Amino acid sequence: MELHIDLEGSPGRSLRSRLEHQLREAVRGGRLPAGTRLPATRALCTELGVSRGVVVDAYAQLAAEGYLHTRRGGGTTVAYTAAPDGSQQQSTTVTPAVRHDMSPFRPALSDFPRSAWAAALTRVLRSAPDERLGYPDPAGVPELRATLAAYLGRVRGVRTTPEQIVITTGLRQGVGLLWSTLAADGAKRVAVEDPGWRGIRETATDAGLQVVPIPVDQDGLVVEHLEHEALAAVALAPAHQYPTGSVLSSARRASLLAWAQRRNALILEDDYDAEYRYDRQPIGSLQGLSPEQVIYGGSASKTLAPAVRLGWMALPKRLAQPLAACQRRRGGMPAPLQQLALADLIDRGELDRHLRRQRRRYHHQRDALLSALATEIPEHGIHGAAAGLYAVLRLPPSLNEQAVLSAARTRGIALEGLGGNTPALVLGYANLGEAAIQPAVRALAACIRQAEADDRTM
Repeated sequence: MELHIDLEGSPGRSLRSRLEHQLREAVRGGRLPAGTRLPATRALCTELGVSRGVVVDAYAQLAAEGYLHTRRGGGTTVAYTAAPDGSQQQSTTVTPAVRHDMSPFRPALSDFPRSAWAAALTRVLRSAPDERLGYPDPAGVPELRATLAAYLGRVRGVRTTPEQIVITTGLRQGVGLLWSTLAADGAKRVAVEDPGWRGIRETATDAGLQVVPIPVDQDGLVVEHLEHEALAAVALAPAHQYPTGSVLSSARRASLLAWAQRRNALILEDDYDAEYRYDRQPIGSLQGLSPEQVIYGGSASKTLAPAVRLGWMALPKRLAQPLAACQRRRGGMPAPLQQLALADLIDRGELDRHLRRQRRRYHHQRDALLSALATEIPEHGIHGAAAGLYAVLRLPPSLNEQAVLSAARTRGIALEGLGGNTPALVLGYANLGEAAIQPAVRALAACIRQAEADDRTM
């Protein structure tokens, strides 16, 4: 792309400062909106008749200020959002671009199997019957439901049939449909893990249900707390609890199932990242032990990418049709062609091959993260790293978790806090290249040191 830049009319003595001024004002004024891809440094230096070093240094300075976002192999884009009216009189405070993506929710986006996905879509377009181009079945296309019933049984020990599976646009949507279905049937109160994934709590509240928080410790959900509550269901992630990383112990699994049977209650099993494990054997699904009381939920967000927008619920027979009907009334059903492509990917073994590659990659990155933490922040404990895509870093009890998160944001570090009674950070490593892990941890260590220093002076 071409940029209108007038170096002669810009203030500043050096070419670099003049170029920085022109780009900075173009971003502030809204002429270059957030997300705009800037010319490559070689192209811009040729266009302006300056050395490439001038452009490289200007881009680097504006990236440091938070105006631009640079990524190796991904070019340079505008990161700053101007005021809605484009006024240059607005504050020049900017939100720094993400330099270190330690979000626990993101897989390695650059590893998405683009070629295999494109090939699957091509095969689907060539071979799908005409009726698949019509309005979709609210439960999902039969091909994917049949494929998932077999796949989940093989890899997670789920006991289900194609008729008991409902395809959604993601786990969050599926959970929301479930809560609405239960509320329509008279449910009033449901339990959630505390701390836990906020999507569970938010969708329950949106459905008009009262949410009862149940504590989590190193053995997972504290099941005995359920005995004192009148509940229609409880939601949990037994294989790898978010955000603590704990695993529901075998004794508590048995107690949970016994509680559900006594109370005629339902269990929602969130199996969001159980495909990834490193230092322990895989743990079979809870649903496989009691298919008529446990609802199994999963998605392609961690195995492929969130943009695929496909999730699934394996339900007791009595709930499958009501939940599909709820999805029909609400609309927003997942695209049939996407569903068919995922079925093709699984049937041809492409998903299995992709997951084998990703497990190796994530294992190496997990080890690199643990090594960097041991070097840069050796005094803080780590847990929850035996599986999944993140580790939990404990902070000193006196340290304010939010202060560390705020300091991290100013340095362009994207991460999450534990949000419980004990301060801790949830550090994702999947979307960081292995070489980027050490710099990210070093930057995080500086944030923690600063927060500790501030805490001592208060």
